[in-house]
Amino acid sequence: MKHIVATLVQDALAELPELAEAARKLAIESTVERTRDASHGDFASNIAMRLAKAARKNPREIAASIVAALGDSHEIDKVEIAGPGFINFYLSPTAFHVELETALRKGADYGRQPLKEGPKILLEFVSANPTGPLHVGHGRLAAFGATVGNLLAAAGYPVIREYYVNDAGRQMDILGASVWLRWLQINGVDVPFPQGGYRGDYIRDMAGIIDTVDLVVPSAADVLDGLPPDAPDGDKETYIDALIATAKKLQGSDGFDHIRQQSLESIRVDIEDDLKEFGVTFDNWYSEQSLAKSGRIDEALTVLEKRGILYKKDGATWFRATDYGDEKDRVVVRENGAKTYFASDIAYHFDKRERGFDYLIDILGADHHGYMARVRAGLDAMGYESDDMEIELVQFVILYRGGKKMQMSTRSGEFDTLRQLRAEVGNDAARFYYVSRSNDQHLDFDLDVAKSQSSDNPVYYIQYAHARIASVFRQLAEKSLQWNQSNGRAQLELLVQAQEKALMTSLSRYPEVLELSANNRAPQHLVHYLRDLANDFHTYYNAHAFIVDDADLRDARLYLIAAAQVIVANGLTILGVSAPEKM
Repeated sequence: MKHIVATLVQDALAELPELAEAARKLAIESTVERTRDASHGDFASNIAMRLAKAARKNPREIAASIVAALGDSHEIDKVEIAGPGFINFYLSPTAFHVELETALRKGADYGRQPLKEGPKILLEFVSANPTGPLHVGHGRLAAFGATVGNLLAAAGYPVIREYYVNDAGRQMDILGASVWLRWLQINGVDVPFPQGGYRGDYIRDMAGIIDTVDLVVPSAADVLDGLPPDAPDGDKETYIDALIATAKKLQGSDGFDHIRQQSLESIRVDIEDDLKEFGVTFDNWYSEQSLAKSGRIDEALTVLEKRGILYKKDGATWFRATDYGDEKDRVVVRENGAKTYFASDIAYHFDKRERGFDYLIDILGADHHGYMARVRAGLDAMGYESDDMEIELVQFVILYRGGKKMQMSTRSGEFDTLRQLRAEVGNDAARFYYVSRSNDQHLDFDLDVAKSQSSDNPVYYIQYAHARIASVFRQLAEKSLQWNQSNGRAQLELLVQAQEKALMTSLSRYPEVLELSANNRAPQHLVHYLRDLANDFHTYYNAHAFIVDDADLRDARLYLIAAAQVIVANGLTILGVSAPEKM
């Protein structure tokens, strides 16, 4: 409804050439906000203060000029000047009635903006290493990223969702060696499992089903020959690296690669299935290995070399990251000719821009804080604007069960998987709680609260509002009554109770909350809005009967709660949460 006030102000300025010139570069809607106190009206504009310096006039004088130039509107009851020059707008009941009508007419599209021409956005999120099942921390990345994608789409932005599969490098070798060791144990080779390997039960499961055609079963002596001591007497990372080298020697590079590729693809498919069941899908699954196979890494490094950004030192090739605000220069090619992770990161973001995306959003775990400066440096160095890249860091999840903190570790296998969490609390509670706080804040996830069916559980409280409305319409049918929707629209002036006015005001805020949430990548605003909206509905439900004898009042009240049902369902859909008809 902000647009009603903004349009009136814009039209008034058109009648005031001097002020119109002063406001030429000003976004009028940015001057209009909801009031915190209803006694000050529904909306207030600070445009008079914003124009005072440019117009060289007193703000109250400017405000008086704007108010005098305002045209008549059936959606405005009155306008007042307050304080140093605020213009307060009091909306008429008609304005709220029109909004209810719009919500019912548009249904699932209410609050959504038409598709914009641009910018074309690539949204990358989750991107967990395919070394094991997704854990509850990955779940927050998934829920946040998916909801941000939904919000951007609702705001009209063309957005593509992408998962970057980190399927190259040392972690994949550790995965391959871990599965290989378990396969050897299954085949009777008595070798100890490395401290630095992946220890979850899923490793043993994969070892039992991988295609092992043409693989040889060496003796334990051959496997252990020449290996350094493992932890605690030695270093577990040195040991696992030596074990990887042994595996490649005994199985051959092709044989070891066969185990590794089967293992990572098995995990990748499991991750994709897990996310689909969680309501999170991607337009693209982008393989890190493809960067090298397609020559994109070499192409990116060639661009940097031609621009004079690379230099040689100690046999390695370095990127001048400090020239672009990073804390130190970074190696892109090691002395042995191997490309670094940073080289892949540069090439991947280079590829994003080369694919025609105007704006990049990376949603990453909080442990990627140092990643931000170096990737932006890479984009700047290749001639792209790093300001067209945004990195949202998602803080860690602390999972509590029975008041006790759970421990999570991928290598040790001591972690609760996302699949386990979903089985325990359900997709709806998981999706909701993951986005209930700002992504830059740690999240304490209390399983007991998430499973409770009471007003203490906000997702239950919101869904119950939707189900209650559905129940009212079922009761209407049971009483052999019908809702005359057109009559309800015509009788909305009968809605004069305080609870009715409060609910209409809350409902009218939905498009603004959606826009705020999208622009700030802040799903928690929508969460809090839906909680407040549900509270307004439940208060109304407890205060007044809807199925009353007066047909006009009944139709009007049903019209109001039908609009509430549409908006609750729309908001829950954006969050990836269901809107049940019964509970």
